[in-house]
Amino acid sequence: MKNMIVKSLGFYLNSITWVAPRKAGEFGFELFCRPIRTKVKPYQLEFLQTAEQQPFTFDGLRVQLYRWGNGPKKVLFLHGWQSHSFRWKKYISSLPLDLFTVYALDAPGHGMSEGNFINVPYYSELIQQFVKDHGAFDAAVAHSLGGMSLLYSLGHHSNLPIKKVVAMGVPGKARDFVNFYQQTLKLSPKTMSIIEDHFVNRIGKPVNYFETEKFVKNLEVPGLIVHDEEDKDAPYMYAKRLHKEWKTSELMTTKGLGHNLRSEKVVDEVKAYLLA
Repeated sequence: MKNMIVKSLGFYLNSITWVAPRKAGEFGFELFCRPIRTKVKPYQLEFLQTAEQQPFTFDGLRVQLYRWGNGPKKVLFLHGWQSHSFRWKKYISSLPLDLFTVYALDAPGHGMSEGNFINVPYYSELIQQFVKDHGAFDAAVAHSLGGMSLLYSLGHHSNLPIKKVVAMGVPGKARDFVNFYQQTLKLSPKTMSIIEDHFVNRIGKPVNYFETEKFVKNLEVPGLIVHDEEDKDAPYMYAKRLHKEWKTSELMTTKGLGHNLRSEKVVDEVKAYLLA
């Protein structure tokens, strides 16, 4: 069934490219930026309900925010594509909440937040608004798309008050996702050209502009890069390039954990970095 839906979407886009190219561009762009929402399961909700919930408004949407603790050190957790704040349970549970105030938010189209649209600049706008509203943070921990969006934010707004960063499984190039999108839906070169033109009109930058290593070249904020050698979603070579360009970064390499990086050792290392 899923394959039939994917094939139908690709056929539809390739077809309307010839008769309604503007519509094809708009629909293709919106589809590219539309996550499939992962349902919050009862056991996940049970943990999330241990937090003080402080939803706020971003771009007319209700964004779900969770807060634990009242310590002097503030840390923000940012999840990735098609995830939500529960992914940080072990990290949050490991931190002494008399020392930390921990925030985690569900990005639009994810978890308990409204919306159905996300991309790097949009996520970045959310991060900037949130930090502006809540003041300086001692650290931010981000995974995958959340990490790319955070580094984009810091690279374009050097005065963003975040003192240190943990970047986990961060993708290297938006082009990789665009190529995967094209191959999955079997979109023609003409269809992709129209969609990418719409991308530029909406974002103001071409797809190839979004390369994470570019965002950190002048970044002075210290950071810990955590990446697995066998990450199939965000190849490890991007972590090495990121570390090379980000002069104030450390690189922690794992093996066998894949993109999700689920490991008590990783939790312990991130905790130690936040406590240092």
